[in-house]
Amino acid sequence: MTLAPPSDQLTVDASGRRRSRRGSGRPAGRAFARNPIGYLFVSPYALLTIAFGIIPSLYAVLLAFTNADGGFAGFDNFTKVVGDFRFWPAVFHVTTYLLIWLLALVVFVVGLALVVHAVSVRWVSTTLRFVYYLPGALAGASSVLLWLFVLDPTASPVSGLLSAMGFDSFVQVIQPGHLPAIFAIIAFWTGAGGWIIIMYGALNNISTDVIEAARIDGANAVQIALRIQLPMLRKWVAYMGVMSLAAGTQLFVEPQLLSQASNAVVPNDYSLNQLAYQYAFQQNDFNGAAAISLILLVVALLLSWAFVTRGGLFEKE
Repeated sequence: MTLAPPSDQLTVDASGRRRSRRGSGRPAGRAFARNPIGYLFVSPYALLTIAFGIIPSLYAVLLAFTNADGGFAGFDNFTKVVGDFRFWPAVFHVTTYLLIWLLALVVFVVGLALVVHAVSVRWVSTTLRFVYYLPGALAGASSVLLWLFVLDPTASPVSGLLSAMGFDSFVQVIQPGHLPAIFAIIAFWTGAGGWIIIMYGALNNISTDVIEAARIDGANAVQIALRIQLPMLRKWVAYMGVMSLAAGTQLFVEPQLLSQASNAVVPNDYSLNQLAYQYAFQQNDFNGAAAISLILLVVALLLSWAFVTRGGLFEKE
């Protein structure tokens, strides 16, 4: 009777060389623990996160629950900022902006990524991706300065369109009621290109065998996009939502520059970040500013949690 060799004995591979089977079932965590190079790569990000993320957040928590003298204030700072007549209009402005921007990202970014991925001519697809990404090369402040000219009917390259919409002056264009849509357009123009490229890469990871099988079964391009590609992009859409939500709640540069350029036609407390800035540097109330920042952090974390759970971002296939 021949006994099978134990798992830690030598075996012979196809080339005739002997190799050990010891440790073939070793957990990945132990291998990582014996290989410190992983910690080396992670350590810079971890240190930066601690220095510029966790420590400032903890300091903001301390400020939010104390008064100017350092004594415990409970929820007084939160009650103060929530009762401020400027708080809820700022919440409405940011919420409206986020709804428009996130909807535009989900619909247009995914749609444009599907269109670019469907282009079979290589140079056309490459050119489109490059053109989409170009606006993202501009910094946030630079893009807003560029849009100051676009939104001015007297200097805009699309002045005919603005005139057709009934806008004859820059002040008419940037009325507060128009700002959520304007800021969403600026943010989309600046950031959509990078997300299109990310979605394009995710589409490339979908197995061609699955696509070919669907075509053999008679599915057309629309059916493949709706029933195969979109469900497989769910995690990437959730990731885009989380990152865009984190950026969108920090709305500051766009309304701040427009406020300065319009001689306060756009209020300097339009967004929550601007209101926190007013508390800190105009009213010298850092405790109130920290309370606003903490409210923003909690809301952003809750919404991100919803995106992660609904999008299955960390689910294993």
